[in-house]
Amino acid sequence: MNTLLRPCSVLFALAVAGCASTSTLPESKMSATDFVQGEVRVTEHRGSDDLLSAGLGLSGLAGAPAPFADPLQPTAEELRRRAIQTSWKGIADLGPLGGYGHVYGAVPDVPGREYQAFARIPGAHAPHRVLLQLPDHFDRSKRCLVVTASSGSRGIYGSIALAGAWGLPRGCAVAYTDKGTGPGYFDYADDSGVALDGRHAKRGSAPLEFEPPPAPASAGIAIKHMHSGDNPEADWGRHVIQAAQFGLAMLDRAYPGDAPFTPQNTRIIATGLSNGGGAVLQAAGLDQDKLFAGVVALEPNVHVEGQGRALYDYASEAAIWLPCALLDQRFAHVPLARGPGGALPPGGTARCASLHAQGLLAGGDVAAQAAQAVQHLHQGGWTDLAMATAASTTAFDLWRVIVAGYASSYMRRGAGEMPCGFHYAGMGANGQPGAVDPAARAGWWANGSGIPPGDGVGLFGGDGEGADRHLAGVDCLRALWSGDGADAHALHAGVAATAVRLPRADLPLWVIHGAADGLLPTAFTSEPYVAWLQANGRAPLYWKVPYAQHFDAFLAVPGFGAQHVPLLPYGYAALDRLWAHLYEGAAWPRESITPAAQARGDGALQAGMLGLPGGS
Repeated sequence: MNTLLRPCSVLFALAVAGCASTSTLPESKMSATDFVQGEVRVTEHRGSDDLLSAGLGLSGLAGAPAPFADPLQPTAEELRRRAIQTSWKGIADLGPLGGYGHVYGAVPDVPGREYQAFARIPGAHAPHRVLLQLPDHFDRSKRCLVVTASSGSRGIYGSIALAGAWGLPRGCAVAYTDKGTGPGYFDYADDSGVALDGRHAKRGSAPLEFEPPPAPASAGIAIKHMHSGDNPEADWGRHVIQAAQFGLAMLDRAYPGDAPFTPQNTRIIATGLSNGGGAVLQAAGLDQDKLFAGVVALEPNVHVEGQGRALYDYASEAAIWLPCALLDQRFAHVPLARGPGGALPPGGTARCASLHAQGLLAGGDVAAQAAQAVQHLHQGGWTDLAMATAASTTAFDLWRVIVAGYASSYMRRGAGEMPCGFHYAGMGANGQPGAVDPAARAGWWANGSGIPPGDGVGLFGGDGEGADRHLAGVDCLRALWSGDGADAHALHAGVAATAVRLPRADLPLWVIHGAADGLLPTAFTSEPYVAWLQANGRAPLYWKVPYAQHFDAFLAVPGFGAQHVPLLPYGYAALDRLWAHLYEGAAWPRESITPAAQARGDGALQAGMLGLPGGS
């Protein structure tokens, strides 16, 4: 059953009140919900279509992609099911050795309702999605609202494996935001984007998730995170706060006899991982009115002005130097650092040669050049452990992809004016730009990661000549950080706008990060953030988990998972402790006891390998 709530006036709160007078809700509530744009889509999810897995269960989530009866015209229900599955598979290790569902975590059937809408930060060009999942067994005696933001550049379900999996079975409502990212791609070739229900729609036929200014078909594909002109990362904290406010308003509508739901009678727990972790920490820094009862952030992309290193800084450095550095003998047995049979990747040897030709490396052979590249990265704060795990990011060319997209976002560039000659377009024959596959376009909202390449969309441009063709583009992107021109100043201003603020002193706050994270190394992110909090009189808890890295989903890769443990169980454990503190009167821990984690090895994960401290 699907219904649409339409505002009865310019204030969305009137719709929440059933078109009654404004006096039915407090003035603070009224002003807190006028950010919703247009309709609120309400859907029922019971029987074979629940909130947590869309009826797939654990085995279905881990299995083949949920089918579309007609790939050219998937239904809203099919798109939602696939989007939930894609989000789970992108975050959690659901493989047979990973332990999900019996060592930690579960995917029970959770019937309930969803409320979804577009919301807008004042002054923003593009909306962000907000979604409330309300389980039928919502516990009105222990009012709990979990609020979260998607990881990476993912869509609205991008944190379901963390926030949904922990909160929904417990009887909490869960409010999500895509924080201005997501796969609501816009294709200029047919002037179409993604509507609220996930289906593809032409400009003007329905409100779209992202509707950039008109441009010729040659502008290619526009991506909301990269091309909205908003630098959404600077507002991730505000997105989270709006999601929490939306959640409270929807609870008012669902249970009018128990309204109003407020931060004073409903405990709001903020949690997220990766970019979502950074988003909830941004929100914590804006929360001086005690909206949040506690915050748990996993592997956060968090930037403290003047401390640590910003993502763009170390990612642009890694894009240049890591392909060569990983050829050093110390990484000879690192998964994905070598080709078949231990062969040196041609891209790595070409990069060493290029850096030597530029006078940046003096060694006379690949071995000497790789060793010097390692030394260069050491000087920037990289550890051997972070570099080793970053072999996966390097092998998949993610560094270049990240900095090309983020540069456009920070500089507020449109699809046709990305820096350094980059652009997104359909993936045609032989990997060259071409027309978008209509079936891929129809499924973007369900399949896309929010940052191409993938799903029929490629990243093009920025290339030079020769064996190391990508170097010209990444050199140009690096110069935006190290240079002093107008473009460099614009990029630095965009990065500076993402800096986090201090949370209030009495906020329970827990940061969890994998010691082996090679995408967001702890030395650049969590450690300077925690040290900054401590220097300013805060008392955060911090787990630096041995053998944990950034991508739990990568643990199914042969040889890779054997060297690591998943990070999600530590997030669940911290949330359990926060629950016990808020609802059961348990004392909040005064100090962090680092988990005694062990690498999983070649067999299946066992509970003892997690090394969770007592009481977790």
